[in-house]
Amino acid sequence: MLLPHKALVVVADGVHAKFFRNAGQEGKIQLSAEGELKPHHLMDDGPAGIVPKDTPPREINEATFAKQLANELYHRAHAGDFNALVLIADPQSLGEIRRSLHKEVQSRMIGEIHKTLTKASLADIEKALH
Repeated sequence: MLLPHKALVVVADGVHAKFFRNAGQEGKIQLSAEGELKPHHLMDDGPAGIVPKDTPPREINEATFAKQLANELYHRAHAGDFNALVLIADPQSLGEIRRSLHKEVQSRMIGEIHKTLTKASLADIEKALH
């Protein structure tokens, strides 16, 4: 994957997300950590869409966090924080996040990787991007 300079890389799962920025030049990948997002006010916020009554609380919380992450990405995109985005998440979380993404964020996505890397080293995340 050709990762542009200053591209935003988000590594997420159902309970938190880490943000990285590509500091590499000329097609090289050199990520630097840029913070994280953890679930907040899950009981007050709720997931996007209709939730069946028998949905386990853990799944509701993960869907709510996916919506919170999608909102954070929208605010960053709207503020001009990134022009290129790569999402890395386990398949279920990626599906939840993708469902909530605004078109402004979708238009900046250059890739997605279906892997659980939230506890991986920076070197392993960079390797997954190659």
